[in-house]
Amino acid sequence: MLMSHTDRPAKIHYMANGFRVLAPGDHVPCAVTGARIPLEDLRYWDVTTQRPFATAAIASEEMRPA
Repeated sequence: MLMSHTDRPAKIHYMANGFRVLAPGDHVPCAVTGARIPLEDLRYWDVTTQRPFATAAIASEEMRPA
């Protein structure tokens, strides 16, 4: 029987030029808004804190120096 990974968050390791899926799933939640980010749309993350972001604006705001 095939296992479906639909509607399951993936566990991801974020790297400077990409990411590696550690546990299968079809999305990750945005670290700020909780919005569902399909893996095929995942473009923004913070390598240091290992957090994904839904948009460039959210990522810029979160990673801006205090």
